[in-house]
Formats: sequence, C-alpha cells, structure tokens
Amino acid sequence: MKSERVLCRATADKISENQWLIEVWGIAPHDFVRRYEINAKSDTIAAQEGIRRFVAEMEARRDH
Repeated sequence: MKSERVLCRATADKISENQWLIEVWGIAPHDFVRRYEINAKSDTIAAQEGIRRFVAEMEARRDH
C-alpha cells in the first residue's frame, strides 16, 4: 500500500531571541493548521522542525 505524502507550508514569526512561533498549514487531505513554539537558532531551522512535527502528527492520525 502506497502511503500518501503529507504536504504543508510553514511561516515563522520571531517571539524573542531563538524563540519562534511556527504556523503550519497542511494541504488536503491533511488540511489542518498547527502552531508550535520552537527554540532554534534560525527561522529556517524552526520552520523545518515545525514541519517535521506536523508530518509526524498527520502520520500518527493515519494509524487510527
């Protein structure tokens, strides 16, 4: 069985030094929005972590 890819987009807003608010929007059928506060040295690293968390959450939902 082929697993469906989780596609999404993310934005990063700086909260304070090394603290980011990452907002991730999934693309159907994973069309959810999640927000994560992430400590990271850059917005890119924080966004990558937010996307990783989002994908993990969507894949966990599939298991149910």
